[in-house]
Amino acid sequence: MSVLWTSEEIVRATGGAASAAFEVTGVTFDSREVGPGDLFIAMPGTVHDGHEFVDKAMAAGAAGLVVSRPVDHPHVLVGDTARALQDLGRAARERAQACIIGVTGSVGKTSTKEALYAALDRCHPGKVHRSVKSYNNHTGVPLSLARMPPDSAFAVLEMGMNNPGEIAALTRMVRPDVAIITAIAPAHIENLGSEEGIADAKAEIFEGLEPDGIAIIPNDTPHRDRLLRAARRKADRIVTFGTGDADVHAVHAVKADQGGSLITAALLDSDITFTISQRGEHWVSNALAVLAAIEAIGGGQSNTTRAPRALASGA
Repeated sequence: MSVLWTSEEIVRATGGAASAAFEVTGVTFDSREVGPGDLFIAMPGTVHDGHEFVDKAMAAGAAGLVVSRPVDHPHVLVGDTARALQDLGRAARERAQACIIGVTGSVGKTSTKEALYAALDRCHPGKVHRSVKSYNNHTGVPLSLARMPPDSAFAVLEMGMNNPGEIAALTRMVRPDVAIITAIAPAHIENLGSEEGIADAKAEIFEGLEPDGIAIIPNDTPHRDRLLRAARRKADRIVTFGTGDADVHAVHAVKADQGGSLITAALLDSDITFTISQRGEHWVSNALAVLAAIEAIGGGQSNTTRAPRALASGA
């Protein structure tokens, strides 16, 4: 596998001090996930401290460690390992040449992230990075960034929240070129007070948009106009998806013979008919969100006005 980080790069990113020179091909803070060549970040926990597992991590093949106290293994010593993870995530974003797509929403964000990854990877095999599982919080997002190969053409990163302000912090780290909101629903309403509060919290994703960034917004929500107002403050362009007058919308969506749905969708400049195997109207919406994102970045064509580094090179 290609080198992901050298100890020198980790030192520059975190401000730490290296005990020895080393190179790593992966990053994790879970000792159970350590594989050969990984960097193990010894994170503090509510029950266990990651420093208790450095020997286990090295025995599993870790090539180096990030620690907040010296150990008898190759390591970078930092003052705060949780902060070091965030620093490493920011450094990964800074060096990235990829088109970064951020995804949030009350429901459907993981499914949409996976479907978008699959669509992009089909055209750019081996050049698309994504957050795994539901790594979408204050530790999962920087970890996903830190794992991003510097030669990635695209990255699809999920962001979640329980309280106001959490997505704002994550999106400023991710700095997406494209920001997608899948749907608004009463998840975590006990912390946010109302669906309007949920919509505002999800709309924080637009705060981190890069210049010329694109916002992807669901059309079929009573909070559409609220989301549009938030997006207009930061986005250079807005694309809506859903039904009715959405920019990318379903002309027809019926149950397919083998399950799932048969969909005819109007894109920005053309129509497409396709089937999805997943059942449910929510998957129709997810599929339209994916199509809206692909359309927004030019469908992989070299003449797109977005993500020129990733697309124009044919990476």
